[in-house]
Amino acid sequence: MNIIEKILARASSKREVSPGEIVEASIDVAMIHDLTGPLAIKSFREIGAKKVWNNKRTVVILDHIVPASSVRSATLHKIVRNFVEEHNIKNFYDVGLGGVCHQIMPEKGHVRPGETIVGADSHTCTYGAFGAFATGIGSTEMAAVFVTGKLWFRVPEVIKVNVTGSFQKLVTAKDLTLNVVGKIGADGAIYKGIEFGGSTIRNMSIDGRMVLCNMAVEMGGKAGIIEPDEKTLDYVKGRTDKAFNPVKSDPDATYERVLDIDISELEPQVSVPHSVDNVKPVSEVEDVEVDQAFIGSCTNGRLEDLRSAAWVLKGKKIAKGVRLLVIPASQEIYLNALNEGLIKTFMKAGATIGNPNCGPCLGGHMGLLAEEEVCISSSNRNFVGRMGSTKSYVYLASPATVAASAVTGKITDPRRLMEEA
Repeated sequence: MNIIEKILARASSKREVSPGEIVEASIDVAMIHDLTGPLAIKSFREIGAKKVWNNKRTVVILDHIVPASSVRSATLHKIVRNFVEEHNIKNFYDVGLGGVCHQIMPEKGHVRPGETIVGADSHTCTYGAFGAFATGIGSTEMAAVFVTGKLWFRVPEVIKVNVTGSFQKLVTAKDLTLNVVGKIGADGAIYKGIEFGGSTIRNMSIDGRMVLCNMAVEMGGKAGIIEPDEKTLDYVKGRTDKAFNPVKSDPDATYERVLDIDISELEPQVSVPHSVDNVKPVSEVEDVEVDQAFIGSCTNGRLEDLRSAAWVLKGKKIAKGVRLLVIPASQEIYLNALNEGLIKTFMKAGATIGNPNCGPCLGGHMGLLAEEEVCISSSNRNFVGRMGSTKSYVYLASPATVAASAVTGKITDPRRLMEEA
């Protein structure tokens, strides 16, 4: 079996499972946030349930519209807080205590290899970077999990993405991710698992691996996953003292197909409006003028991302007429960026720094776009109206490319600034 099949077999108390089989899996951890949480809570109460199946395995994080930007969002926060108090949920990250849910979950030790994790958010697949089967579910499904601690799944077929080669300077995991999305397509992996492997992945940082698994859902994937190794174990053991049991794919595991990619010649990639899989090399879209640049989100708001952006921006100013928003993914990342001088670099360049939250990524608040405005963003989606007006345009790229574009005022290969320096 491959790693996803092994995890689902364990979760459903079976010796083995195969693609297409329906299993009822025990859930190790369940997560909600301030947008999907109130809907799950409403359904939970409509069922007539009196308490969550396990208040220690339930995690609640306020992150989407934080701090509250309206009476409506403040009301949603209040609903969540009341639920947390009512069920004595200890793993609660209120405003100022956490950050973006998909960063907080592993950072605070709620993600462990071999576990089955669900979140009422599509990018829950991020946790596959730690060798967990993690997937996003609907709010009503989450209500069922809160009551029973179980959920049924169809065991997915798995695509193996085997990556080799070394990145060129300022070409990153985000560029690889966009390249893979472009190859597989926005609907090329519907309800399938995507297992990333190969020498490039083994050499990749934890931050980089999270980027890959985060965007598995942009291909329609049920889950993205990477086999746990020493880097994984070191990270997880540094965040939790709870026992866990990592698993790996068998050497003769079966996959729907294998996609081999050599990234040695890969150049920075850009996803062009209005589809995530409309991916082009940066050289084909340079000179597109931008009004806003955004560095952050559950995809690219980590310390490695901020470092690469600050390296590009150091000693430079953003172009006249461009707004650069930088939002660290968590309080911990914000503090580390502050201590390393990254925040100072951003501010000297003319950037606006936001508190840890999802920011403009979902078009909720903080940096929405007006008609005809163009944003280059390190986030994960560029659908029509994703970040504001339905007549705005969102291009997706790495933090380095976003930073370079903020400096020149148009989409720019960050290696150009390195050459000029």
